[in-house]
Amino acid sequence: MRLGLERVESLLNRLGAPHKRLRVVHIAGSNGKGSVCALVTEGLRAAGHRVGSTISPHLQQVNERIQVDGQPISDESLDLLLEEVVAASGEDFPTYFELITVAAMLHFDRVGVDYAVVEVGLGGRLDATNVVPRPLLTAITTVSLDHMDRLGNDLASIASEKAGIIKPGVPCVAGRLPREAMSVVRSMAAERDSQLLVPDEDYRAHGGNADFTYERGRRLLESLELGLQGEHQVGNAGVAITLLQLLGVGDAAIREAMKDARHPGRLEWLGPRLLVDGAHNTESAEKLAEYLRSLPRQGLRTLVLGVSSDKDIRSLAAPLVPQVDRILTSRCAHARAREPGDVAAELVDLPIPVMPAGNIEGALVAARGGEGLVVVAGSLFLAGAVRDLVEA
Repeated sequence: MRLGLERVESLLNRLGAPHKRLRVVHIAGSNGKGSVCALVTEGLRAAGHRVGSTISPHLQQVNERIQVDGQPISDESLDLLLEEVVAASGEDFPTYFELITVAAMLHFDRVGVDYAVVEVGLGGRLDATNVVPRPLLTAITTVSLDHMDRLGNDLASIASEKAGIIKPGVPCVAGRLPREAMSVVRSMAAERDSQLLVPDEDYRAHGGNADFTYERGRRLLESLELGLQGEHQVGNAGVAITLLQLLGVGDAAIREAMKDARHPGRLEWLGPRLLVDGAHNTESAEKLAEYLRSLPRQGLRTLVLGVSSDKDIRSLAAPLVPQVDRILTSRCAHARAREPGDVAAELVDLPIPVMPAGNIEGALVAARGGEGLVVVAGSLFLAGAVRDLVEA
């Protein structure tokens, strides 16, 4: 990983500057940005537009990172694009994420999408996606303590990195941010003459997934249904609806999108007793715990936990411990995955049993041996591996 925009901008310019022709909605956030991307994409599609979208990270196949109208790019198209981008790279070779970002923008430009919904990879200010000079809109969904080795050790520093996507004169929609983070975002928006829309002041989304209400000025949408699981998704829906309204999408398309949108790997049921979630930091673990509290407690609850090497395991596990009866630590094949024994060693003093269970193939079999609920969490890579196993 090499944060910075110079390589990406130079490479895109050599390929004809497709990033300067795209109509981009640019979305950042510690959590929730993928859900907002999914909702905005579905809303634009429901309104009859052709939509390109980026996803980071992918769950099962790299093709998922470049989608048009919800369909991942084909192997053949991706091969040809990557060959072309590599050939244009010269000696200053791009990183993996930079390579995919350039390929996505080139693809969206060539197939003629009406809009590109672009998810930030990490942070915002120096993220490869921030090469777009003037998006139509930006959004910052949440700010929490994550990726502190690269973004800073406090909420204000991390918020400053994410607010780096705010562009002069371009409206920005914020989710419910901590006070110190919101202060930074407000300052950045004012400095860049960007209209900032924040919850409870400029718009409001309230209620539950099965029946929620959205308000902004004189616009009122009632009895909305949200297809995404988890009460926290109502807040993400508020950000998405605000973006869609600013883009001119009508109420009927918005209503349809809220109900139909899906976001694989996030509070996703892969069977009546198997729940997978990509929760990988404290904030997302708290949302998962909140969802588990809402479910009836029947039988043994097993958490299969696998994390990447840069995560704070104890902070991730703490909110989940009261909601499960045992933890099986595991790993997928990803190079950054921590060994199950190392994860278990850090959790050995928890008030519930913690046992290393090896690779995810064996851990899933062990966890599903009883009649209770199995929850897989800690990493989107792990969620993708479980999806592979269930679909096999």
